[in-house]
Amino acid sequence: MKIKNINFTDALEEKYLAYALSTITHRALPDIRDGLKPVHRRLLFAMFQLRLNSSSGFKKSARIVGDVIGKFHPHGDQSVYEALVRLAQNFSTRYPLVDGQGNFGNIDGDNAAAMRYTEARLTALAELMLKDISEDTIDYINTYDGIDHEPIVLPSAFPNLLANGSSGIAVGMATNIPPHNINELFKALSKLLKNPNYTNSQLLKLIPGPDFPTGGEIIDSDDALKDAYVKGKGTIRLRARWKKEDLGRGQYQIIVYEIPYQVNKARIIEKISDLIDNKKANYLEAIQDESAEDIRIVLIPKNRSFKAEVIFEDLCKNSDLEIRYAINFNAINHKLEPKLFSLKESLKSFIDHRFNVLKRRTKYRLIQTENRLEILKGFLIVYKNLNKVIKIIRTEVDPEKKLISVFRINKRQAEAILAMRLRQLKKLEEKEIKKENEDLNIYKKELNKLLKSKKEQIKELNLEFTKSLEIFLKDENATNRKTVVNTEYKEIDYSTEEFESKDPVTVILSKNGWIKTIKGHQDDYSNVKYKEGDSEKFIIKLKNNSKLLLFSTLGKFYTINCNKISAGRGFGDPVSLLIDKNDNEEILFATTYEQEKEYLITSSAGKGFFVNTSDLMASTKSGKRVMNLKGNEKAISCFQKKGDLIAVFSGEKKAVKLLIFDHSEIPLMQKGRGVTLQKFKSGKTLSGICFDSKEGILNENNGKTLLAANEIKKWLGKRAHTGKIEPKSLHSKI
Repeated sequence: MKIKNINFTDALEEKYLAYALSTITHRALPDIRDGLKPVHRRLLFAMFQLRLNSSSGFKKSARIVGDVIGKFHPHGDQSVYEALVRLAQNFSTRYPLVDGQGNFGNIDGDNAAAMRYTEARLTALAELMLKDISEDTIDYINTYDGIDHEPIVLPSAFPNLLANGSSGIAVGMATNIPPHNINELFKALSKLLKNPNYTNSQLLKLIPGPDFPTGGEIIDSDDALKDAYVKGKGTIRLRARWKKEDLGRGQYQIIVYEIPYQVNKARIIEKISDLIDNKKANYLEAIQDESAEDIRIVLIPKNRSFKAEVIFEDLCKNSDLEIRYAINFNAINHKLEPKLFSLKESLKSFIDHRFNVLKRRTKYRLIQTENRLEILKGFLIVYKNLNKVIKIIRTEVDPEKKLISVFRINKRQAEAILAMRLRQLKKLEEKEIKKENEDLNIYKKELNKLLKSKKEQIKELNLEFTKSLEIFLKDENATNRKTVVNTEYKEIDYSTEEFESKDPVTVILSKNGWIKTIKGHQDDYSNVKYKEGDSEKFIIKLKNNSKLLLFSTLGKFYTINCNKISAGRGFGDPVSLLIDKNDNEEILFATTYEQEKEYLITSSAGKGFFVNTSDLMASTKSGKRVMNLKGNEKAISCFQKKGDLIAVFSGEKKAVKLLIFDHSEIPLMQKGRGVTLQKFKSGKTLSGICFDSKEGILNENNGKTLLAANEIKKWLGKRAHTGKIEPKSLHSKI
């Protein structure tokens, strides 16, 4: 045994490259000529060998899959069956190549029945793919086991790659070619055939864009489509199609009747249902699936004042009613190399393939014609020298050799003469052979003319395109465009606020952190029930479209959309479901978010400052830290700015001091630690409030005077002073 030392990196590169090329050429990418991957080509060829044409009976899918994996495709049976199923699904394939009988799945994403329960045969369109395959039109290679042979490519009498599209992921590259309208494709082929200088821009006037089996609407600019088709790569916007169904008395519902290609209908309905449940689609009452053979998704708006166009626009942004479809014209060329094609290159490659098929078929027919003429020439010799031929056959020991020498014919002609039946010697048969001989000589001249003349080849190819299109024209759905191309679509400008309900609601937040909303505003909330050991902490009256502002002991502000808070008679939900609150964090303050309001926030360290609501909005559940704290410090109060004075309480429980000073001494900040409000030797700051010097300090709940206006003079001072002992535990009553 000879051992060869090689570099590990070189060996790895060589083997990986071989693997990558194998994946690209033998699995993932389609051939530009017939638009098929090896597994699809083998399926069609196996069905052709089983004589499963469009007029024959069906055979079990398991039998077909068995033939494919046994003869041609040494891979798993499930992957082969999935390929067969896809070729039969009219929502996956624009022009199905397999006629399936049984459960072949649906657009909701349900799988096909097992292969032992389904049956299949070729469609008339698949027969076009295999047309003239027996006339030496394509090359064959040995199968994986060397026992049989299989075609490298199918003759393909129509541009299957562009008609049905293809998708796949290889090593380092991918393909995603959309399906197109066959009528438009043949028109473009005919133009390009007669004028090879036709540009991509001119072709795009004939093929405006993809034509998906599920319809839909392409809403993108001419430039975006042109860029994708010229470069072979790009993205387009594809959305569902809908209509407004009038119910009378101003009521209506939205009917979605076409959805984007390769989008699961059940997933769309599930997503929109989640939006409704999570109050992210406040404009919808419900969604219903009334689909049968045709798609019919019913969207029921909450309010007839909502515009249907705006509702649909918002749903497109939040669900798969609109997708971005990536176009990637990667395919295998005639040299079996991967290449990125433009639209023109794709059509030109198909035309070149058909030229090659035409030439090979013509040569094959010419050879067959010449062979037949040769035999007929021998037959005519027999008729001319009938008695002499009969005598040679009856008397000679080796009549074949004698016939060759006497009449100067070849071995094949002699064998044909000796194989003639007696009935062929009658006069009528002689006339028919003479007529056949004349016709075949004319046909031979036509074949030679076709082989030598490019003009005749173009004429013949154009005629073939017309005949192929006639098969498609038998079905209106095959040639009528399904997907609308809207290059002049304009975005609808709208605000989500117009969807939001403005009904009055009350938010109730309990001491143990349970939150809920109840409809309307009440004077008395004593009938509200709480969990055992729990009670009310905040009751905020607002509207359903309002935002709730919360301030916590960690110096954070949280923002909650009121429409996300659960409603009902229960205890509600933990507030931690709506905000990312720590276990040791307590909500100190709750109010309706209003623009251009200012609040005084205070920490236990005696620090504080004013903040504007414009700096408090939190965009995430984790909140927005506004007050910086050190060590064991906590935020202790948040009070709306009003009046002209600030009262701060600091110290220990039995010796709390009060300091009152003017607003102007406190800065307005976006965030930070703040300035010193009040100094103290021991204890901590307990709260900071704002009030009007003309009113005195009032109880926020009942409006009773706690410290009259004429009594505040004793505690007036400057910011950062210590203050004086408060009057009779005033801070505990606020």
